[in-house]
Amino acid sequence: MSARDPVAFDRDHIWHPYTSMADPLPAYLVESAQGGRIRLADGRELVDGMASWWCAIHGYSHPVLDQAIRDQLERMTHVMFGGITHPPAIGLAERLIEMTPAPLQHVFFSDSGSVSVEVAIKMVIQYWFAAGRPRKSRLLTIRGGYHGDTFGAMAVCDPVNGMHEQFRPVLPEHLFAPRPESRFGEPASRTDLDAFESVIRDHHEELAAVVLEPIVQGAGGMWFYSADFLRHVAALCAELDVLLVLDEIATGFGRTGELFACEHAGVVPDVMCLGKALTGGTVSLAATLASGRVARGISADGGVLMHGPTFMANPLATAAACASIDLLQDGPWRDRVHALESQLQGELEPLSTHPEVRDVRVLGAIGVVQTRSPVPVAALQRHFVDEGVWIRPFGDLVYLMPPYATPPADVTRLTRAIASGLDVLGRTAPGP
Repeated sequence: MSARDPVAFDRDHIWHPYTSMADPLPAYLVESAQGGRIRLADGRELVDGMASWWCAIHGYSHPVLDQAIRDQLERMTHVMFGGITHPPAIGLAERLIEMTPAPLQHVFFSDSGSVSVEVAIKMVIQYWFAAGRPRKSRLLTIRGGYHGDTFGAMAVCDPVNGMHEQFRPVLPEHLFAPRPESRFGEPASRTDLDAFESVIRDHHEELAAVVLEPIVQGAGGMWFYSADFLRHVAALCAELDVLLVLDEIATGFGRTGELFACEHAGVVPDVMCLGKALTGGTVSLAATLASGRVARGISADGGVLMHGPTFMANPLATAAACASIDLLQDGPWRDRVHALESQLQGELEPLSTHPEVRDVRVLGAIGVVQTRSPVPVAALQRHFVDEGVWIRPFGDLVYLMPPYATPPADVTRLTRAIASGLDVLGRTAPGP
């Protein structure tokens, strides 16, 4: 590292996600990370409540994952995937096919979750083009969703309440049904069902697919909706010949208490997008899985899927993913997630009466406190760091997605920090 103050250099020259270079949010210099802790360069140690944006489900520097990468490093770091294959990619595809719903038999690897959504969109559009029905090229989703920051993915994010409103003039115009208000654990209301059904029946002849985050809407609002609603959507897709794409990037690999969130509804998609926890938070990797119907349709008469990332199926990443999946399935992940859910419910639910709180919701290893107005991110972030925890709020949401093996005492530190942060909000809120 150069002699210059590295944090000052970062502030002046490095563009962090969702920040302004004119008034950047503070960035804290990290020295190392181990287990569920992040150590800052100034010696402070933080309990991690974010699992590195939800992907480090086993914690940091896990010896099994690190060893898998070291072993692969001795063989090769990368090789093009065009016309070449290798054991880690084959092993990962085998694992994914075995653990996902049976119709998903074909795996396309890419670099990130957003790109996996782009690939899914290409798949469904190419499928209908190959079937001689090119008019079926639009997509239907629900408001409040988030599927990534690339252009195809942005087009199915909420165009008004999401993060991409300024791009609306240049994005493809897709269809949006109202977000279901029926909460997880409740039957879907007739209002929710009728609203979605009206849109899909009116437009099914031009729809290539419905694209949804199953059960949990992540960065679009951390909303947990009724499994009954998802079942209804899947039935309508089957009836009206519309493909179903499920974005399990945030929810896959156990985060909601099932391996995949679609299992809460007993729903099987035509296409599934995976990312984030796929490698246990070690190396960026994503996958798009397709049913035999979709793969055969695209491939009819010599058709090829028109996508090919340079670093797809990177050997280091696929080796890490194989190790992460084995570590997950060989361990008590379900018990750990259930314990986190119980503790988060017990410690966050009392905050629902706080004057700054609009709602509290918990599902699996996800705990959400929704405030009555957007929070001052920089000020609240400083408070959390002073409290010895790493929690990254956004909008009106203060939430937790910790690694699965986070000890109960550390979970309590996280929830107490949120409680004290709410008190800080109350003291700094503007008067009437």
